Amino acid sequence: MMSNKTKLHKYIKNYSNIISMVKDGFVVTPWEVQGNIDYSKLIKEFGLEEFKKIPKALQDNVLFKRKYIFANRDFSRISDCIEKKKPFVMMTGLMPSGNMHFGHKLLADQMILYQNLGAKVYIAVADTEAYNSRNTNIEELRKIAIDQYLINYIALGLKPKNCDFYFQSSRSKDGKKASAYYTLANRLARHATFNEFRAVYGEISPGKMASSLLQASDMLHPQLNEFEGPIPTIIPVGSDQDPHIRLARDISQRIKTNNFIQISSTYHRFLPGLNGGKMSSSDPTSHIALSEDPENIKKIINKYAFSGGQPTLEEHRKKGGNPDIDVSYQYLTYMEEDDKKLAKIYNDYKSGALLSGELKALAIEKISSFLKVHSKEREKAKKQVDKFLKN
Repeated sequence: MMSNKTKLHKYIKNYSNIISMVKDGFVVTPWEVQGNIDYSKLIKEFGLEEFKKIPKALQDNVLFKRKYIFANRDFSRISDCIEKKKPFVMMTGLMPSGNMHFGHKLLADQMILYQNLGAKVYIAVADTEAYNSRNTNIEELRKIAIDQYLINYIALGLKPKNCDFYFQSSRSKDGKKASAYYTLANRLARHATFNEFRAVYGEISPGKMASSLLQASDMLHPQLNEFEGPIPTIIPVGSDQDPHIRLARDISQRIKTNNFIQISSTYHRFLPGLNGGKMSSSDPTSHIALSEDPENIKKIINKYAFSGGQPTLEEHRKKGGNPDIDVSYQYLTYMEEDDKKLAKIYNDYKSGALLSGELKALAIEKISSFLKVHSKEREKAKKQVDKFLKN
C-alpha cells in the first residue's frame, strides 16, 4: 500500500506537471483552461490510458470514432458491462451557472448514450459548490439547473426511468438515502489530508475543500447500499476535472468500511469557443446556447466564429485554409455524422476550393437545423420536468 508520504509526492508531481504544461503554452486545471491543448501530453502527464478496445456498441458513435473521447481510466470494467449487458452507473454533475451551450451538450450526449445502453444515470446539481464559489442565491441556482440544463437534457433524449437527478443541497426526500450521502461526505474528510488538497488544487478555501469532499461523495455514493450497492461506475469528464477524479479514486480505496469498486472515467476534448478559446457560459461571445433562436445563428457564426481562412480571396484560393483551427469546421466534426462528407469539406477547405464564408454557411445550416428541432423538443420537455424531481 502506498504511504501518505508517497501519495503526497505523487500529488506534488501532478502539480509540477501543470507547471510544465504552462511552459508548453497551455493550462488545464479545474479553474482554468487556456492555450492550444496538446492532448497527447495530457495523457502522459495525467497518467491517463488510451483506448485499447472500444465496445462494438460505441464504435459508430461520433464522440468515440472521432476521438472526442480520447482517454480513460479503467474503462475496461465498463466495456465488460456494456458487452455482457451487466448493470452499471453513469455519474455526472452540472454547475448551475449561465446558459447550457454546445460544450455542455457533448457531456449530455454521453449521459443519454449510456442510459440507452442500460446504465442508471446519476446527475448532481452542484448548487452547494456554486453557492461556495459563485452565487449565494440558492433559488436562482435551482431555476438555472432546471430551465437551462434539465429541460435541455430531456429534449435531447434523457428519460426519467433509470435517472436520479438531484441537488447537493437537498439530496433526497428519502431520509435514509440523504443521511447516507451526507454521512459519506463527512467520512471522506477523515481519509483526506490538507497536503493532498494543497498539492492538487493549490491554496483553497474551507468552502472549496468542503465542496470537493461533497463532490467525491457524489461520485461514490451510488455504490452505497442505500442506493445501488457496489457497482461499476463511469464518470465522463473534461480533462480539466481530472484532479477531482484522482482525489475521489484515492480516498475511496482507504475507506475499509465500504467495498467500493474503483470508479472509471473517460476524458473528452473541449469543443472550442466561437473565438477559438474555451467555450464559457459567462462569455456570450464564446458560445451558442441550446436555447438560442435558430434565426440568430447566421449572425452569431459570421460575427464571432474564428476562421482558419486566408486574409484575401486570392490567398485563400492559392494557399488554402486551415480546418484544424477553424471553429466552423470543428463544430462540423461534432455535428456532421457523414464521414465522407466531412472528409470532402476538410480537403476542399485545405485546398482552397471551399471558401471561409462557404464553410461558415455549412456550419450555420447544420446548427440552425438542429436548433429548430431542439426548440420544439424543449417545449415538450417542460411538461416532463416533474418526473425527474421526485427524488
